[in-house]
Amino acid sequence: MKSIACFIPFDDERIINSLKKFPEIKSVTVIDDFSSETMREIANRVRESDSTHIDPLTDKQSIGSNPADTERPHTDSLSTKTMADSIEGIHVDSLTIDSLSMKEKTDSNVNSHDDFNQSATPPPLALYSRNEYVLLLLKPAEIELHSNFLQRYLSVAQTTDAKFLYSDYIEKKDQISKHPLIDYQEGSVRDDFDFGYFVLIDKDVFIRAAESIKDDYKFAGFYLIRLLISLDYELTRIPEFLYTASEIDTRLSGEKQFDYVNPRNRDYQIEMEKAFTQYLKKSGAFLFPDFQDIDFDPSFEIEASVIIPVKNRVNTIKDAIDSALSQKCDFNYNVIVVDNYSIDGTTKLLEEYNKSNSKLIHLIPEEKNLEIGGCWNYAVNHKLCGKFAVQLDSDDLYNNENALQKIIDKFYQAKCGMVIGSYLMTNFDLKELPPGLIDHKEWSDDNGFNNALRINGLGAPRAFYTPLLRKLGIPNVSYGEDYFLGITISGSYKIGRIFEPVYLCRRWEGNSDAALDIISLNRNNYYKDKLRTFELRKRKITNGNKRSN
Repeated sequence: MKSIACFIPFDDERIINSLKKFPEIKSVTVIDDFSSETMREIANRVRESDSTHIDPLTDKQSIGSNPADTERPHTDSLSTKTMADSIEGIHVDSLTIDSLSMKEKTDSNVNSHDDFNQSATPPPLALYSRNEYVLLLLKPAEIELHSNFLQRYLSVAQTTDAKFLYSDYIEKKDQISKHPLIDYQEGSVRDDFDFGYFVLIDKDVFIRAAESIKDDYKFAGFYLIRLLISLDYELTRIPEFLYTASEIDTRLSGEKQFDYVNPRNRDYQIEMEKAFTQYLKKSGAFLFPDFQDIDFDPSFEIEASVIIPVKNRVNTIKDAIDSALSQKCDFNYNVIVVDNYSIDGTTKLLEEYNKSNSKLIHLIPEEKNLEIGGCWNYAVNHKLCGKFAVQLDSDDLYNNENALQKIIDKFYQAKCGMVIGSYLMTNFDLKELPPGLIDHKEWSDDNGFNNALRINGLGAPRAFYTPLLRKLGIPNVSYGEDYFLGITISGSYKIGRIFEPVYLCRRWEGNSDAALDIISLNRNNYYKDKLRTFELRKRKITNGNKRSN
């Protein structure tokens, strides 16, 4: 029989009672966090189990030869710290968790668990000579473990020699529904990758990863462990629903996606970047900031084009166009609107608008299968596209009349291939929404192009040197095309940043990412992970070529 040490981030009798059902679980320990210190302490605990015996009569661990350890109960605590309003180190405004006092267990507490894993006929002691796996509960939730939960984890682990496993689960919110996850791939390096609630890790693999972390991380301990494990082993998803969880953080996907840029989480982000950079160096994908300047082509008649792809935005497109046409610049520019076969009156509105505005270029592509990326390709390859192509979404606005000038000036100051600004989150009526200013100040000129592979977005508005876009080509998708350009360009060219707001991002129920279902969210996340996979491999090849030269 395999032996498992379980670690949970909060003291909950319901979880413990659920774990009691499985004779393979030999201990449950409450941890305060997922810091590197805690991860190393877990490694120490499970290593000590090699010399631990289980007394089938008292069901208590005897660790080493220390008499004080002989009365250690199976339900234990690594420390006496408290866990308050955080999940994996990220502050969430709408989430509160009662502080838990992790006091040392008394004999009376032990007695309540003294039948833990007892059976009528205890297996031979030799079968319990060591813990072979670490089971981690990653975040607070109400959990129901299905009867085949551990059987499937252990079966897959043993038959495939998998070292790190996670599974799909049933989600209980207003109603009960299936919650499939996605397969881990080389590019699944973002720190918010969803493993669900439980991961099972081979003990020896866990120990090696934990002991290889030399720096102290308050938040990034588990994150770095799984990155390091992924360098040598597949992180295996079991596509079966093996437990039921009631999520505490019930915000919509459109609200959660901005957690990583909330200024209250900046310390968290800085630490995650440090951990990710360590991983990149070990993987061979780390880049040094040795990019060459761009000499801009002087032959363009038009200096800049504001690109607006649109489909069925009759209520917002006029505001966007007015915002673009009101820009005051010391150069020639135009506004290219790619009308992707709207049927709600947008086309008619654009036709009327085009009659009185010579700067407005209304294009309707011949192809009818274009997504946002395809519309961008069509615009930047048009003969009237300017030297620089500048983003404006059909439901957003520039912050003031000087935004476009500021963006183009940054190209010449930085001699870069791409400029990214900052934006304010607002509602449809332009009233500011939390977290307010999204400036991505985690970006640095000496490492931002590396950290770009960890985060889910680089900011807005985005502007590009047009010949570069024509050379690269833009994926014909409606999600992730901007991220592709950001990570691809940042791997070879400098990125110019503007850390003051030049853009208003309006959040409303019409946004395409306002409230995604799990299938759509998984599809989007899988695609971005695949883009990261491609870019990581490209950077490794680039580094290999540099070394060979």
